[in-house]
Order: sequence, then C-alpha cells, then structure tokens
Amino acid sequence: MKDFIFNVSTKILFGKDQMKNLAKEIKNYGSRVLLSYGGGSIKRSGLYDQIIKIFEENNIFYKELSGIEPNPRVESAREGVKILKENNLDFILAVGGGSVIDLSKLVSGAVFLDCDPWDIVIRKAKIEKALPIGTILTIAATGSEMDAGGVITNPETKQKLAFGSPYTLPKFSILNPEITYTVNAKHTAAGIADIMSHTMENYFTLKDGAYMQNRLAEGILKTCIHYGPIAMAEPENYEARANIMWASSWAINGLLSTGKSTPWSVHPMEHELSAFYDITHGIGLAILTPRFLNYILNEDTVDMIRDFGVNVFGVKPSDDKFNDAKKAIAKIHEFFEQDMNIPMTLGEVGIDDKKLEEMAEAAARHAGGSIKGVVELKKDDILEIYKASL
Repeated sequence: MKDFIFNVSTKILFGKDQMKNLAKEIKNYGSRVLLSYGGGSIKRSGLYDQIIKIFEENNIFYKELSGIEPNPRVESAREGVKILKENNLDFILAVGGGSVIDLSKLVSGAVFLDCDPWDIVIRKAKIEKALPIGTILTIAATGSEMDAGGVITNPETKQKLAFGSPYTLPKFSILNPEITYTVNAKHTAAGIADIMSHTMENYFTLKDGAYMQNRLAEGILKTCIHYGPIAMAEPENYEARANIMWASSWAINGLLSTGKSTPWSVHPMEHELSAFYDITHGIGLAILTPRFLNYILNEDTVDMIRDFGVNVFGVKPSDDKFNDAKKAIAKIHEFFEQDMNIPMTLGEVGIDDKKLEEMAEAAARHAGGSIKGVVELKKDDILEIYKASL
C-alpha cells in the first residue's frame, strides 16, 4: 500500500430534521449568499420555499443562479461569477445534485481570478482560494457533496472535463434522504450506476495491497445492489434512500483510493458521450462498464474481475477463472439492465457510429494521449469499446 494523507473536512448533517441547522451553518462563513440550483424541482417539492423562509427569518441576503444544466455548462459559471461580483456575495449554497454542486465549485474559485472560468478547467489558471460552499443534496449520485472536484462541459469545444481544488471542498452538506423521494426512476437508476462506477474506478486496480479499501468498495457496491431495486420499487423507502445517499458520499471522497494508484478508465470514455450527445452521465457509465471489463479481461486482470464477481455478486468460484470473470461481467450487465431498467446500448440513447472515432480520439487526447487506467487504453482500444457498446 502506498503512502497517503486522508483528510475530508466536510461536515455532514444527515437525516430528516437537519434544515433547522442551515442558517447557523451558513453564518459560520457569511451572510450574503448565492443560491444555486437547477430546474424547477426544488420549487415543486417545496424545498425552495423552505430555504427562502430560513433566509428571511435569519436576515440572510441572497441572489439566485438558477437553471444549471444536468451536464453543467461553463456559461452558467460565467453568469455565477458575474452575480457574485455584482452583489458582493460571500457564500454559495448549492441545492441539487452533482451538476449544481460542481458548477458552484468552479464559480467559487473563479470569482477570485481574472480569467474565464474555462481556463481553470483546462488548467491555464489555478484556484488559489475560493468562497465557502454549503450543499443541500437532492439526488444521490456524484458524491460532489463530500469531495473537492467537479466536471464541466463546454458545448462550443465539445469538451467535458474534470477539475479540482482542495479549496472547493464543501464546508458542510445537508443530506436528507426524504428529499430524494421525488427523484424519478430513470435518475435514481442513473445515480446508482454513477455511485457504482465511482466505486469500481477505485476498486479495479492491480497488486496494490489495499485489501481493506477493496473490501470497503465491495460493501458500497453490495449496498447499491441491495437497495437499488428497493428504491426503484418503493421510492419513499427511507432505509433504501438513506443507504444509497450515504454510499454516494463515500464512493468518491478519497477513502477508497487511499494507498492506491487509481487513474480512471470508464469516466473519461463516458465524458465524450456526454460532451457530444448530452446524455445522462450515469446511463453512459452503465452502458460502457461491462464492455470495458470484457475488453480488458486477460491473464493480468482475470483474478481482479473474478474476485469482483465472487465477492460482490456471489458468483460461485470454479476451476475456470476466466469463465467466472465472464459471469461477473454478465452479472453487472444484468443488474443495470434488468434491475435498474437502464438502456444498455448506445443506440438506445441516440448514439450511432458516426462520431465514435472522433470521440475515441478526443478521449485519448484529453487523457494525455491514452487513458492510463488499470489497463492503458489508446484511441483504437477506446474505439473498440465504443463499437462493442452499440
């Protein structure tokens, strides 16, 4: 196991009755708030009215940045920076899922830099300080409520890229599983696929001696597999929603990757699908994952994939470890398709073969020439995985 430093200082307020602490938590950092959110779901659910009432009762000044997109776009970050500067705001409250929180992180750092926010994403500029952020999570998926990174899309350049800074780690996050009751089946399933993909990106590594981290990863995967179908069938099952929400935070907050080298594989490939076609991120991840595993199955990776099947899905080990590994791959495909009702081909989400080569080239280029995950993937490898996903 490699040396590591693990420190996640986000304060988590988990449960049904945590909104009573919102004003106090904000006032630990400021009193002039940018309220950022996406579409109208927080208004339909009554959450928006609840937040505004708390602001008014506690003399918290606020301005709004609304309409943040599901694949958050850099133009929204530009608007957010403008609102912050014009109103001398000192805190950001991000209410939503990963898209809203990711965009808010970029805004929080960009406001202190004399550059376009996209310069941060493409590493022409570096965040050296940021406004404090708090979050109210409305969907369990990306884990952005407890990590320091984000992903932003630039439609003009057809790029969807990650950025991160220790300064953009949320100061606190309110996690009430009841808020996720209204998340529809499609986005519940996509969120679970995203959680599982984060976990698998950290889990699928070779000879790193990180036994404990891998067992924790298996526990998170088994939590999703157990509670995912329950949440789909019973959207207001508190136990299911609570376990999925907590799994989301721990899948990507750094715990599972400690002591390991974990360059990711499936996410860089999916980012091109979202950048070119604006599909739901978690669905793209689900489609690619079994094809990726099948493509990288070889003498070096067979034990890793077999262990996944045995420890996560209960595949009974046999003398044929390659057959066991193939059963594991079939199990994850079956779970996404049958239990989560996720479309499992690119064709079903409107992607044909016309731009596969362009996307494969972009995925390799954005990763520095090749995706250096558990197995290095060059352009032609990525293209084959895309083709297998059609």
